[in-house]
Amino acid sequence: RVCSGMAGVAVLHGGELATEIAERLVKEGKEKGLAMSSHDMATFQSLKLAEEPRIAIFVIQTVENDEPPESAGSCIRFFKRKTHAEDLLAGKMSFAVLAIGDSNLLLDRQTTTAKDCNKIGQALDARLEQIGGRRFMPRGEADERTGLTEVEPWAAALWPALAAEIAARA
Repeated sequence: RVCSGMAGVAVLHGGELATEIAERLVKEGKEKGLAMSSHDMATFQSLKLAEEPRIAIFVIQTVENDEPPESAGSCIRFFKRKTHAEDLLAGKMSFAVLAIGDSNLLLDRQTTTAKDCNKIGQALDARLEQIGGRRFMPRGEADERTGLTEVEPWAAALWPALAAEIAARA
């Protein structure tokens, strides 16, 4: 199966752990016969995400002080621009976000969970929807402190959701 009428599924990653996970997702997707490619978020502009129909999966880390990794900064800033029309991505982008964080970086780590250490992924997920992107599956949130145990169930749910999204666009 390939994604007809578009360039395939782009998996964009920001951060060292995010890169490892993204590359694993792409490998698994290709084994399933999907047209998938991995891209550092620093190169997001070459994908023309706001111009061409695309399914995009963002695997993004939140680092210290609720910041994106350096390589993801320009992509995050692009989507956060307040000047974007509310329909910038309408009819073009379907997306999913897997947020990677580390609650060890938080002061109150005894009571924190994955939802507390993934501010960048949460903000990106919300913003993509605000500017017309269509979320095709719920955001995943993983915590490095707990061994990223949330990644596997999210990845398992990704494949049927992605197949349904590709079929809907065919």
